[in-house]
This record gives sequence, structure tokens and C-alpha cells, in this order.
Amino acid sequence: MLPNRSMPASTVIPELAYPDLAEAIEWLCTTFGFTLRLRISDHRAQLNVGEGAVVLMQHPAAGAVTPIAHSLLVRVEDVDAHYANSFRRGAGVIHPPATYPYGERQYSVADLTGRTWTFSQSVADIDPAEWGGTVGTL
Repeated sequence: MLPNRSMPASTVIPELAYPDLAEAIEWLCTTFGFTLRLRISDHRAQLNVGEGAVVLMQHPAAGAVTPIAHSLLVRVEDVDAHYANSFRRGAGVIHPPATYPYGERQYSVADLTGRTWTFSQSVADIDPAEWGGTVGTL
């Protein structure tokens, strides 16, 4: 798998939503000993958890069209082939494959219960500072 400084190296990365992102970062780092890997504006953060990682998301405001409680991010070798199989098998497309400035090609689908799964392939090694990320401990 291509390394990318903008993405944790973990294969499976839980994505958890919190009503107060800054408070969640502080609490998880202080309470569980996690460390901030990367802060992405005011809406996302990546935390180091041993050899793994967790992504924190700002929970959408009450009444948002698509409230998110949590989802999963899974790194794959070939996101387009993976998407084609998921689509054929009936996964509900949320976002088709797209390449992002942080060096990842990703797509998101809903599983049979409506839970969001995002599949990601590193396509470039991008310094988080190039797209506005604030680096913690990589």
C-alpha cells in the first residue's frame, strides 16, 4: 500500500462523531493516552492509537439531513475495482470514487443497515500542510 502522510497507515480506521470535536480530542488524548496525529480544520481529526488510528468527526447539527453517529474507513489496494464489486452487490452509493487533494481516492457506500463505509486508496504522499492540515504527532 502506498504510504501517504495525510492518512494513517492502519487498514481499518473507525470514524467517530462527537458534538464537540475539540473536547473529544482533549478527552481521548488525556484519558486514553491517544495522541493527535492530524487536525483537519474544525471538522475532523486523526488520533494515533498505538499502531492504529481513529478519525474523529464533528457531529452534524441537530436537524441535519444525514446525521452521522459513526462509520468505518477501510484502506484498499484498488478503490475502483472495490467500488465496482460493491456496486454490483447492491451497496447503496453515497459518494462514487473521487480523488482528493490529501492524496486519497475514496468512495462511500451504505451497508444493509445503512451504516456508512468509506473505502480509500492512497494515490500520492501529500504533506498535510499542503492542503491545510495541522500536524500533531505522525
